Amino acid sequence: MGCVLGCAARASSGEAPLLRSANQSLERGRTVSVRDDPMKPKSLALQLDAARLASKYREVREQSLALARPLSAEDSCVQSMPDASPTKWHLAHGSWFFETFILESAVSDYRAFDDSYRVLFNSYYQSVGEQHPRPRRGLLTRPDLATVHAYREHVDAKILDLLERGALSDRLLAILELGLHHEQQHQELLLTDAKHLLSCNPLWPVYRPDLTSPPRCETAPLRWQAGPEGLQSIGHLGVGFGFDNENPRHQVFVAPHELASRQVTNGEYRDFIADAGYTRPELWLSDGWTTRQQEGWKAPGYWLREGGDWWIFGLGGLRPLEEAQPVSHLSFYEADAYARWAGARLPLESEWELAAKEPGPEDNLLESDWLAPVPCGADASNAPKQLFGDVWEWTASSYNAYPGYRAVSGELGEYNGKFMCNQFVLRGGSCATPRSHIRASYRNFFPAPARWQWSGLRLARDL
Repeated sequence: MGCVLGCAARASSGEAPLLRSANQSLERGRTVSVRDDPMKPKSLALQLDAARLASKYREVREQSLALARPLSAEDSCVQSMPDASPTKWHLAHGSWFFETFILESAVSDYRAFDDSYRVLFNSYYQSVGEQHPRPRRGLLTRPDLATVHAYREHVDAKILDLLERGALSDRLLAILELGLHHEQQHQELLLTDAKHLLSCNPLWPVYRPDLTSPPRCETAPLRWQAGPEGLQSIGHLGVGFGFDNENPRHQVFVAPHELASRQVTNGEYRDFIADAGYTRPELWLSDGWTTRQQEGWKAPGYWLREGGDWWIFGLGGLRPLEEAQPVSHLSFYEADAYARWAGARLPLESEWELAAKEPGPEDNLLESDWLAPVPCGADASNAPKQLFGDVWEWTASSYNAYPGYRAVSGELGEYNGKFMCNQFVLRGGSCATPRSHIRASYRNFFPAPARWQWSGLRLARDL
């Protein structure tokens, strides 16, 4: 995942924002450009950073290809709804980003792979130029998938050459780093969009036959732990990566509260359904009730009822509901209604962040390769678990700017600030979020009705 995620559907589905200002100096040494004398000695700090970025670039770009590999050329071209994008478009758009914001700036005589791609694979950058209409991306049967792969290879060769020659300025290195995180956002989108696409097929096709079901276990007891209160600091700590919407770090007043020790499970949400949760307007916000009626919601996304049993469709196919798994594919409205039914509420994003540290090896993120939420292990601790991975957690916080926020200057300023309206913040990442991409201060965001992402909830209550 806001895009939580990606440029593919950012305007309406809340892609997670890009890194903090690409114009900020990262203090890597003197600026080096392609016009510098290549024989002049370059900063060792800059050389080391370029080498690290070259390794990271190869890793991230290969990960995108690996995620797309189980999908056929036919799968890769189809767009199942306006909020989703074809896999082929995701693969091309990442290259468009690097070509547009790095190669066109770094190489004075650069010739585009194809001039038409500037429009076809632009997401929403008005200052860059026109965009092909987002709901019509699935009609782009040309260029074909093989040509999109050739486009990626062309861009990769150029970028890696610049890195190996130390030919990128500090500013462009920062944009490159930003672009890698941008591509990781599209990796999660690629999976969520592919899942939606496959769910539209009555054959219930499997994305990867080798995916195994998460381990079965008893539902861990739900416990409560009081969180920090009073005047507290939240926001990016200033070390390592941070999107611009995580800044500046600032103080907030936090009222006495407590958080649940784990995420809400399928079994618990099934009880909400059985208690007529979808037909009781007193549990729902007004807009939520209207949306539920219009959409005909009776259960979370990808839930199907056969006889008296519930089944859930995932990237591993159609499987019986596992009670202890975190419930996912909920809209903000559904999460809020459940919290009211449970006699609790959704946490504020400040409450969530103060409880979180950093992701660890035990957290179910993309590298865990479950590609589905997994049950929370039981222990005697009240401390909140599952804060990273499994499902994005809806918060009660509107997606707004932090005090003192300033959007990035230039074209990249369009990425984030203009979406600070009619969205809610989600925290923590999902089973499809790359581990190196998530942190405690990360702010994802989506509009309230969105539920094709792995989105769920954790309960909070006042003290």
